[in-house]
This record gives sequence, structure tokens and C-alpha cells, in this order.
Amino acid sequence: MAEPDASPQQSSSPADDKGARKPVKVGDTFEAKRLDTPLDKMTRERAGKRSYTRTDRKRGRYIKARPAGSDPQDIAFDATLRAAAPYQAQRLADATNDLALQLRRNDLQRKVRVRRTGNLILFVVDASWSMAASERMEATKGAIFSLLLDAYQRRDQVGLIVFQRDKARLVLPPTSSVELAQKALRDLPVGGKTPLSGGLFLAWQVLEAAKRRDGEIRPLMIVLTDGAGNVSMTGMPAQEEANRIAELFEQHSMRSIVINMEHAAFDRGLAQKLAEALGGTCYNLPELRADTLLHTVKREIDV
Repeated sequence: MAEPDASPQQSSSPADDKGARKPVKVGDTFEAKRLDTPLDKMTRERAGKRSYTRTDRKRGRYIKARPAGSDPQDIAFDATLRAAAPYQAQRLADATNDLALQLRRNDLQRKVRVRRTGNLILFVVDASWSMAASERMEATKGAIFSLLLDAYQRRDQVGLIVFQRDKARLVLPPTSSVELAQKALRDLPVGGKTPLSGGLFLAWQVLEAAKRRDGEIRPLMIVLTDGAGNVSMTGMPAQEEANRIAELFEQHSMRSIVINMEHAAFDRGLAQKLAEALGGTCYNLPELRADTLLHTVKREIDV
């Protein structure tokens, strides 16, 4: 898919800009539970401090061994001896040398090591005008602060993109600094139209840039929206454009979840469709609070 033009265009869908500068306070923070994840299958080269992942570097905790094959490096001597032990009697009898231990190349076992790697949790929040806009932003702020407090010593990062009116803004670049978050999140307004595709495209750029800087980071995007976009960047229908951009995340196996903010009585299923385009999961949270949002994120990271 070609990259969209950066200049946004409003669709014909009407939207009320009422309350576009209404400030929103920060919601309650709480002690975040550790976001420990299972050992993933991707081999990485650099270290983080949160989630365990395999690494090809000769550092990290040795957890098991596997046949070295054509790459006899970082040999696990204990496992190699165990692999060779059953054949020693026969090999010694046939040996043409006086070595006490007869080894063959296929006995060699290589160490499998794990190190910790960091998570990048990027919130992408619909701040357009709706009955739930203020509550949505308040809960998100509380969750971000809670994650930051937990991430401070573990190299996890948290970021925030807000989309409203005619564009998306990166109001909190990926960081583990509580001080930066306090400055960035203070008095964020809500209101205006819904540039959903702009928010998704900016999120894609942020996550791709983070992966280029650190190939080991494990990004997770959390989108809080009802899924109804009405501002286009390219001139195509806003919903179609948003779904086209969302497909990039699935094509590149970028983890994402959608928190459906539409009231159940008026739900048109747009958030669910967005989650399907992203290749992620859609959650419906009847009463969104900072703690429920954090627990939802934790469950997804633990998958």
C-alpha cells in the first residue's frame, strides 16, 4: 500500500466541534502488576529488562541446549557430554587414539539463552467529541501513569497518540520518564472530528521507527475508539482509508488491540471491524477505568 499524503481532508460526514478545547484531568493511578510475558520464539540480539526472549548473543541465562548443527558456537559442554555418553564403550573399542572421551560432531550441543527485552505500549486514543470522551481520556491518562511507574526500572516504554479534529498528534513519544509524561499529558483537550486513519498511520510510523532503533523491542498498540472515522488523508472514504492502513499492522504481525468505546445501544460494529483489519482483538469495556484498562493490556501482553 502506498503511503498516504500527509495533508488531511475532511469527509462529508458531519461532526460537532463543540467542546474541542475542553481540558481533561488525569485519572486515578494504581500499582501496576508486572507485565511478564512468556518466552517468545523470536531470536533477538539485545537486552531489555522486562519480557524474556531468546538471544543469539553469548550472554544471558542458559536454559537448555539444542544440537549445534552447522553452527558450533557457545557449546553446552554438559549437554554435549550427555549426548556422547551412551556411545563411549563402542567408540573406545574402535578408537585409533588414546583419548578418554570420544566425541563426534553430531554430539555437539549449543546453549539456548534468554535475556530480558522491553515492551513498547502505544496508546492511540480517539479524543473526538462524544459523551464518553472526557472519561476515556481520564482513564487513559491514569493507565499511562500507572504503566510508567511500573516501567521506570525495566526499560519498558509507553507512548500516547491522540487524534481529533483534522489530525493526529504524538503527545507522548515512547518514554519511561514520568516527568515527561506529566508535562505531555497535562490538560489535553477533547472534541472535534475523528481522523482515525491519521491516528493509525502516525502509530505505524512511531512503531516502525522504534523497531528500527531497537530490533528487540516488543510493540503493542492499544486503540481506544468507536471505530467511526470521518476525516480522510487521501480523499478516499474515511472508513475505507482507515481499514487500508490497519491492514499494514496485520501484514507485519504488529500486535494490537481495540478497546470499543461505543455505547452498546448504538454499537455499529465498527470497532470490531477495525480489530479484524488490524489482526487484533476487540474488547468491550462497559465501565472503562484506569485499572480495567491496565488489566486488559496485561492480559493481552501475557498471550
